Amino acid sequence: MKKSLVLIAALIVLIPALAYSNTLTLRAGYFFPRAQGGLDSLWNIEFQQMSFKKADFRETILGFSYEYFVTRELSLALSVDTYSKRKAGHYMDYVGRAFEEGDFAFSADDYGGELNITHGFNVSITPIELSLKLMPLGRRVRLIPFVGGGVSMFFWSAGIRGSMVDFSDEWIYDDPDIGDVTIYKIFQTDAREDSRIAFGYHAFGGLMFPIGNRITLEAEFRYRVGKGTFKDAFLDFEDFDLSGFSLTAGFNYWF
Repeated sequence: MKKSLVLIAALIVLIPALAYSNTLTLRAGYFFPRAQGGLDSLWNIEFQQMSFKKADFRETILGFSYEYFVTRELSLALSVDTYSKRKAGHYMDYVGRAFEEGDFAFSADDYGGELNITHGFNVSITPIELSLKLMPLGRRVRLIPFVGGGVSMFFWSAGIRGSMVDFSDEWIYDDPDIGDVTIYKIFQTDAREDSRIAFGYHAFGGLMFPIGNRITLEAEFRYRVGKGTFKDAFLDFEDFDLSGFSLTAGFNYWF
């Protein structure tokens, strides 16, 4: 539902481009986030501490584009795609126990837990992209290869909601069997970076298959590069990796 609303809003904003467009494309596919970073990367920390895997954040995408043909082989394209994923997970190395002072995280190697320490991790990325698209054989052939690239503007959000372990808040638990044990306070959070904007670039290539005078089917591979800067909830983290590649299939209507 969220993806559809984003696409409708973007279409309303960009609808004047139809007057100058030679092709309308609707597409759907799958996005594979690169999700990389160093020790202070939010992606990396979540993958190291939680039960998340990188594959858990692969998700379907929806998109559309308008193209204006400058020559028979070259067009200027304006595209919008949208990706959103929320995944719930638990800390792999810690379990929770409740005390009068609050809930605390204990090492899962030494203790059984009264409660799982869980939270949801949410990421959404909506790139708006301006591209040059080259069809070296033109569009009047049985199989139309194309390549292109250009600049990307990413509208993105990231957030964590649920239980987190505060590793800066150390407590000592006097265990009668093994002595002093370091434990950590658990707190509830709803931390979000909403409606952020970042810039990057992209490249793509693919094939179009004509099925009529005005209709073609399209298969495309696209790679995007971008990083977003945290300004609110995650100020101590390095820039957030927005990069990744997508595989999509589309429907083209030629004006």
